[in-house]
Amino acid sequence: MTRSITCSSLSFSWPDGTAVLDGLDVSFGPGRTGLVGVNGSGKSTLLKLVAGLLTPTEGTVRVSGEIGHLPQNVTLDTGLRVDDVLGIAVPRAALHAIEAGDASEEHFEALGDDWDVEERALATLGELGLGHIGLDRTVGEVSGGESVLLRLAALLLRRPDVLLLDEPTNNLDLHARRRLYAAVESWPGVLVVVSHDRELLELVDQIADLRGGEITWYGGTFSAYEEALAGEQEAAERMVRVAEADLRRQKRELADAQVKLARRKRYGQKMFEQKREPKIVMGARRRAAQESAGKHRILHEERLTEARERLDEAAEAVRDDDEIRVELPFTAVPPGREVLTLRDLELAYGARVAGGLDLRGPERVALVGRNGAGKTTLLRTVAGELAPVAGEAHAHVPLRFLPQRLDVLDDTLTVAENVARFAPAATNNRVRARLARFLFRGARADQNAGTLSGGERFRAALAALMLAEPAPQLLLLDEPTNNLDMASVRQLTTALESYEGALVVASHDLPFLESIGITRWLLLDGELRESSLEEVTDPA
Repeated sequence: MTRSITCSSLSFSWPDGTAVLDGLDVSFGPGRTGLVGVNGSGKSTLLKLVAGLLTPTEGTVRVSGEIGHLPQNVTLDTGLRVDDVLGIAVPRAALHAIEAGDASEEHFEALGDDWDVEERALATLGELGLGHIGLDRTVGEVSGGESVLLRLAALLLRRPDVLLLDEPTNNLDLHARRRLYAAVESWPGVLVVVSHDRELLELVDQIADLRGGEITWYGGTFSAYEEALAGEQEAAERMVRVAEADLRRQKRELADAQVKLARRKRYGQKMFEQKREPKIVMGARRRAAQESAGKHRILHEERLTEARERLDEAAEAVRDDDEIRVELPFTAVPPGREVLTLRDLELAYGARVAGGLDLRGPERVALVGRNGAGKTTLLRTVAGELAPVAGEAHAHVPLRFLPQRLDVLDDTLTVAENVARFAPAATNNRVRARLARFLFRGARADQNAGTLSGGERFRAALAALMLAEPAPQLLLLDEPTNNLDMASVRQLTTALESYEGALVVASHDLPFLESIGITRWLLLDGELRESSLEEVTDPA
């Protein structure tokens, strides 16, 4: 039986009436499909509808086969054990009971034929680089990236027919990403992946571009999609130029026709006044001339209308996707000014900063390291959210911290209300003007934060950060590109290039780090130490 996903006349709106999808028809068959589109286009919503996590407003979703879904934001109960997350706790307990001599029938029923359950689980964890974790540890003891891989391991153990991955490389270090790439490349069934990770999208068989509520298909990898899209856009821009030229010509012809008609009218009026012909003949001629003039004018006006319609149609084919316009406040830091001091710092969960570390002036620091190394813990400690086990972390300038989980927003409040919380002195007009630069215009600023997509949530959190007072002279960013489409990543890069304060960025996105002009690389691997780009990219 061929495994597939079929959506028919699929529509979905949030409870506040915000429409996401309207009458979408799409099918996904065997193979790897990359689902792309700008933030807020409905990619994650579509996956949730297919997975049964959301109910369509109208239309149907039919899936042939078992579904596995890896959501964009993986949230696991920190008290859960690893075997619980993997879904093998019951058969594993039964296996241990049988091995201990308890031959109760209930244990054999729970275990079934799955006698190698532990071996398969440990092998799967090993393939994803999680062999060191074991099955008895709790989720609270693993990093955010490791929890993503744990969810993926649970899916691989289930062997679903249809696998849905939503931004699966978020929070993953380079080593973990390579393991995920291998798992995706070898997937035998139906796979739909939403991602902004170019390397991952180079592994797919086709691209589904969700735009304006419709999907356009492109065969091949993301590079082939970009090449095809560039060709389409070049042709569309040529059509716009042709349509604009035609519109100008039709306007000229209409103006010329109106001048000629005005001359004829004046000439006819003059002849009528001079009464050179019988009145009945003159009247007939005037009526005929008026009728002819009317038809002529209507013809040219129709041609002009058609030219405008052709221009509108051509313009619609040209993509002009909105991008965030991040305007950072004036935050210059003099080159020698002390910004951050770390002294003999010992963090929760064991990471250390031996001796001292000083950040001076507008340095741009990349904080890198494997999942679980403690990068987020270090940033939270510097931001004052966590107390160090020992030592000192002291910021000498105003700082702002944009966390990885974007939990600075209150889901029960609107976007505008969330931003206003961070700037109580700002007027409503100022708040909305700032939000407009982040593409929250009009009614979109009144959306509840809980209904936002990952990229929209990032924009709202960043807007709150930037409007907060005092303006930050030290920015701490934890995986800032996780939920951004590629256009927004470019725009964020441009904004950070003009930022004149100090910057500390924890990220696994090397192209992004290189694009923002990193001046210093710090590797956290048990202890924090100076590093280099070459060491960071070494797969060993």
